[in-house]
Amino acid sequence: MNKKDWKNTFALLGNLAGKHTDVLVCLVLLSILQAVRPFIAVILTGTLVDAVYEGADMKALFGYAALGVGGMFLMAVTESITIMFFNRKLEYMQEIQGLPLNKKSMQMDYEYLEDVEVHGKRERIEKFGGWSLMAITLSRLNRLITATVTVVMAIAVVFPMFIRSNHSVDRGFVGSWLMSVLFLAVILLLVWVEFKAGGFFNGKVAEVRKQISGHEARSKYYLDILAGHEKQKDLRICKQQSLYEKEFEDIAFHMKKAVDQMAHFNVLDMFTQQSVSAFTGFLVYIFAGVLACMGIISIGNVVTYAASILKFTDAVGRTAYFLNRLKQNAVFAGDYVEYMNLSQRKHEGLIPVEKRRDGRFHVEFDHVSFRYPGSGVYVLKDLNLEFEIGEKMAIVGKNGSGKTTFIKLLCRLYDVTEGCIKVNGIDIRKYDYAEYCDLFAVVFQDFQVFSFPLGENVASGSEVDARRAEDALERAGLGERYRRLQEGLNTSVGKEFEESGVTFSGGEKQKIAIARAIYKDAPFVIMDEPTAALDPESECEVYAGFDKMVGDKTSIYISHRLASCRFCQDILVFDKGKVIQRGSHEELEYQEGLYKELWEAQAQYYAS
Repeated sequence: MNKKDWKNTFALLGNLAGKHTDVLVCLVLLSILQAVRPFIAVILTGTLVDAVYEGADMKALFGYAALGVGGMFLMAVTESITIMFFNRKLEYMQEIQGLPLNKKSMQMDYEYLEDVEVHGKRERIEKFGGWSLMAITLSRLNRLITATVTVVMAIAVVFPMFIRSNHSVDRGFVGSWLMSVLFLAVILLLVWVEFKAGGFFNGKVAEVRKQISGHEARSKYYLDILAGHEKQKDLRICKQQSLYEKEFEDIAFHMKKAVDQMAHFNVLDMFTQQSVSAFTGFLVYIFAGVLACMGIISIGNVVTYAASILKFTDAVGRTAYFLNRLKQNAVFAGDYVEYMNLSQRKHEGLIPVEKRRDGRFHVEFDHVSFRYPGSGVYVLKDLNLEFEIGEKMAIVGKNGSGKTTFIKLLCRLYDVTEGCIKVNGIDIRKYDYAEYCDLFAVVFQDFQVFSFPLGENVASGSEVDARRAEDALERAGLGERYRRLQEGLNTSVGKEFEESGVTFSGGEKQKIAIARAIYKDAPFVIMDEPTAALDPESECEVYAGFDKMVGDKTSIYISHRLASCRFCQDILVFDKGKVIQRGSHEELEYQEGLYKELWEAQAQYYAS
């Protein structure tokens, strides 16, 4: 554990301390109890042996025993209560392990969500499987503190033995001092060997675990494919079973090889520890016996000191082991701390958005250029255009021409790299972000419909205006389907959580997403390929009812199907991050350029 590892670990615990200080207090108390309690039995055994050897009466022996057993009982009860509370907290943290991460992901700038490095941090944090990072760190820290306190307790118990042996020079035992120093040096050497061996073998196991994590990721990928029925259609039609079987056999082969390596290193580690422990025990009992024969310590002290030294060597080995485990944790703790501390890059304005009765807004892209973070390639370059609320605008162009990026900038999912976007003459970065977002109702191509009641999906919240929701569903073309639902707006979308839920088709889900945009009643309605999942009849229905859907709002419509753009008064043709043509369908259809090329390429498929 280096300085950075400790810093990340304490930062992780600091995140916990602000909300659950009782857990940390419980952790320290439990560790001390677990370390101290075994020494009561060791000291009690030695005391009773000495008392019997010296001829103490039954009353004294009973008193010693009652005092020791009573102390152990009280500590055991306290430890049981503490560990019950501690384990309950660990289970609680295991259950809520995703809440802080999910909360952070919902609050962070959108650009982080598309950042490969940030996504990698999140994946590494979640590789702990059923255990949360916080819970497993606390568990290992508990064992580390217990082992460390055990070392301290053992030294405190054994120290008097060396003091007595050194003072024995005055009693005529000249060689006892030299013998004590030599014994201590050998014990420390054995402890050092055990410590280094444990670190070495644990390091080797950690390297193998990294290999296993890669194979586990591959296995999870294939299992996710096989778990769903949708993806298995291709598997059967294309007869890919043999390919998957080969992949699983390859994964199994490498997993077995890695597990065998781990077992090999674990056996060597265990053999080293057992050998060192056995040899240490042999030396301890020999040394303690010699001191007892010399009259330096009593017979009872032999039991106490020997047991304490053995606990010392065992605790040193466990300290090394859990230090190594915490070092592994520290890597993930670093990812967690960096993820949770991701700073806000987006400028937060304070100006409220103008509330206009007529809903009119003037939008201007003023020399806007943009490249994604970490990329040197401009997706949009020196873009200049203006439009008014109330217009119907279509955006067309080849894949990668900058259409979706244009929408992301308008919605402030990203801020421009150069230039600025203005609404009513004001840089949109100066507006209050939450109020600015209220201007837009968007249906993205990769829209999401959640396993919530239908009404909550449409309203995007638990409070649902039934009349507005039903009107939105009707205008989105889902009215007839909605009227057949027995539970109406309370119908659960999907069967993930409710057996009575309804499985909607892809096209119906897209209509739900369109209804959600209608329900929001925002001045801007943006639709990115809104009919991609619809059949031709439904697509025609959406086109025919488009005016009814958006009313007098500004609608921006992104589509690869140029026939769907004919109802728009204004068409922007994007190519290589620039608007190269602009006009109505009638104007662009006969104008030499990209639009005409795209139209003629698709026109042969349209019915006249």
